[in-house]
Amino acid sequence: MNAPRLAAVLWDMDGTLVDTEPYWMAAETPLIESFGGTWSHEQALSLVGLGLEDSARILQQTGVRMSVDGIIDHLTDDVMRRLATTGVPFRPGARELLASLRASGVKTALVTMSMRRMATTVVDLIDFEAFDVIIAGDDATRPKPFPDPYLQACEALGVTTEEVVAIEDSPNGLRSAVASGAVVLGVPLMVSLAGAGAHEIWPTLEGRTVDDLARLHASHRRAAAAAATEGVTR
Repeated sequence: MNAPRLAAVLWDMDGTLVDTEPYWMAAETPLIESFGGTWSHEQALSLVGLGLEDSARILQQTGVRMSVDGIIDHLTDDVMRRLATTGVPFRPGARELLASLRASGVKTALVTMSMRRMATTVVDLIDFEAFDVIIAGDDATRPKPFPDPYLQACEALGVTTEEVVAIEDSPNGLRSAVASGAVVLGVPLMVSLAGAGAHEIWPTLEGRTVDDLARLHASHRRAAAAAATEGVTR
């Protein structure tokens, strides 16, 4: 049985496509301190890849006396102001790989736990038509690490999870993508991805090509098919 071809690549945004995690951390600390709390770098790292509602509840536990929606809006506005000043801080190789996928006719989706207005701001700052679909935090039926955002992206693209590669930088994001049934590539930035289930981990996207992603996808789909066949014949 032939393995399904690579039809789409699904991208996480913060920390995977763009290096905005420091922006989020820079927004969290003064907010918490304004309510008399403290916030360590280790605590900030624990929020990487987490849904914004869950992150906001954690900030409430540090003493931030704001609603969940109020915290999300405050942090989103702060990060958007930084983006408007600095532009899109792509991770190494990400823009080039994304542009190559578009030129090759491979569908692309952005799957992020940031709010849609934040996601569209980033996408609008990219100097080419980068994505067919955006699934943002306020679109997802359940946030990462549930599989819903990736399943919704596949449905919107008209592909199956067997036909896609998902790219993530955080354990929560990896768990979401793995649970969806996609082939999952981890590209770490601020936190370790060990034990989170990535099918492969690349230290960087720099120098990587569409062919590299296609080989990754085909290799793991063939392995999955062989394992399924072996299970049936035993």
